[in-house]
Amino acid sequence: MKLAYFDCFSGISGDMILGALMDAGCPLEHLRKELLGLNVPGWEIAAEKVWKNGMAATYARVTTQDQQKHRSLAAILEILGQSKLAPSVRERAAAIFRRLGEAEAKVHDVPLEKIRFHEVGAVDAIVDIVGTCVGFEALGIEKFACSPLNVGGGTIQTAHGMLPVPAPATAELLRGKPTYSTGVKRELVTPTGAAIVATVCSEFGPQPKMSVSAIGYGAGTADLPGQPNVLRILIGEAAEAEKGLGATEEVAVIEANIDDMNPQIYGYFLEKALASGALDVYTTPVQMKKNRPGTLLTVLCRPESVDALMKLIFAETTTFGARTYRAERRVLPREFVEVTTGFGPVRVKVSRVNGRILHVAPEYEDCRKLAAERDVPLQRVIDEARQRFEAKEIDDVKEVKERRASR
Repeated sequence: MKLAYFDCFSGISGDMILGALMDAGCPLEHLRKELLGLNVPGWEIAAEKVWKNGMAATYARVTTQDQQKHRSLAAILEILGQSKLAPSVRERAAAIFRRLGEAEAKVHDVPLEKIRFHEVGAVDAIVDIVGTCVGFEALGIEKFACSPLNVGGGTIQTAHGMLPVPAPATAELLRGKPTYSTGVKRELVTPTGAAIVATVCSEFGPQPKMSVSAIGYGAGTADLPGQPNVLRILIGEAAEAEKGLGATEEVAVIEANIDDMNPQIYGYFLEKALASGALDVYTTPVQMKKNRPGTLLTVLCRPESVDALMKLIFAETTTFGARTYRAERRVLPREFVEVTTGFGPVRVKVSRVNGRILHVAPEYEDCRKLAAERDVPLQRVIDEARQRFEAKEIDDVKEVKERRASR
């Protein structure tokens, strides 16, 4: 399985990703040809070789005659829906914009349908995101991972006034992801860059085991003091134990036996732990010393998150100690596909191995929200999402065959 690893030591943005993909081998002419399928006039894309602190990189320059900077999420999804882009490109781009819209909606506390993008609504930003999805497809990338992100610091001038870095939408998109700052007083992670990695990446942390075959460097616009303002993308084959058995990765397991805590606290702790980087949290009834009924609290996380979650366990539970150990887990590749039901949009998690679909799971939170809003049974929303996905798969296969036949 081909894997792309985003090395964000100087942050990440849409144009940096696009430049890195071209630097790694995605042809500029292929991007231009595929982007024509957007059916949006008045833009041009070019690739420039630049040097940042002595490091050579590719800068993706998107120019546009577009005067409309503000677009609603619905307007952008309509552009994508009416486009002639490949189905996988169209779906992934729509998922990225929807993820960005959800973050904006939460920050401003408004319904998703009322969200209007400012800078991200401009054609150049649309080209950045769609072009990135075209590049992923062109390079055959199936899985994505990301390093901890250097977010920068200071403040930034936006349509909402002066805001701290990272911008509120960026911070929301990176909730639960590993971030840091080296003290550079500049925005290093943009909302577009954050939305892309938050949507496509299945893991965040150190570089996974992989055999690197291509490396791309994408340049940002600014020159930073003491560090090159570039994004590095490593592309290659992910190390898998055996074809079809999923990728192998190391996780940390934290356990604590508790027999004296108010049961109400477990739910609160679970929410905080997941927001702090836990992969999973669960409890198991156990019989403890002196024949006391107790609870085994188990937290799964990435090794680099152990210290933060240990602090949380000691702060929020009554335990005086916890044990940790490392474990190996197998993870099937997964992707998110958005389908439109009669109740609203639902993201569907799909696992494919060797081109065959193994599991399909509509996202619970999406279904729960729609069931509550429309006052219908939750199972009805889940069932319709599954049916729409199956119908969509059939339509996409037909469209791909027709595209190939027309070439």
